[in-house]
Amino acid sequence: MTLRLFSLSFAALLSLLLSGCGYNQFQSLDEQTKSAWSEVLNQYQRRADLVPNIVATVKGEAAFEQDTLTKVIEARAKATSIQVTPETLNDPAAFAKFQAAQGELGSALSRLMVVSERYPDLKANQGFRDLRVQLEGTENRITVARNRYIQTVQEYNVLARSFPNNLTAMVFGYKVKPNFAVANEAQISTPPVVDFNKK
Repeated sequence: MTLRLFSLSFAALLSLLLSGCGYNQFQSLDEQTKSAWSEVLNQYQRRADLVPNIVATVKGEAAFEQDTLTKVIEARAKATSIQVTPETLNDPAAFAKFQAAQGELGSALSRLMVVSERYPDLKANQGFRDLRVQLEGTENRITVARNRYIQTVQEYNVLARSFPNNLTAMVFGYKVKPNFAVANEAQISTPPVVDFNKK
């Protein structure tokens, strides 16, 4: 009877200690982070799936710049070739590689859309206009999904760095997760030079 009472007391004490040290919060925030990350991947996949249709439509424009199309195709191939696993969230190097590949695809698609403005027949093509609207909607969804992910990672990382939760993180191996960063951070932090004397 004493052993049973001791076991119950120990279990109650352990659950009290674990709930007070942030263990349950780590579980909850880790799941929220994974869920938010899945949505980011879902939206990136949606964008990647649009690319073949956009390329096929643009190829119909006889004089369209081949170099621009090639860059889009290569960027899509690179972005979709990166294996993304749950461990990617805990590996800053893999996360940065994935982010860079997605950034290249986004830039290549932006250049494609800018270049397409020079082709009136392409702009008048209803199929291309529909694809362009879908792409813009997808880019907006990507932004929303990334913002949600950034917020959940921030909550998780604050928990992982705060005392006494940082001790729990150390004991159970909850490492700080990498987050999205601005690709050209140095460039955008430099104020633009404005010269009114240039003509």
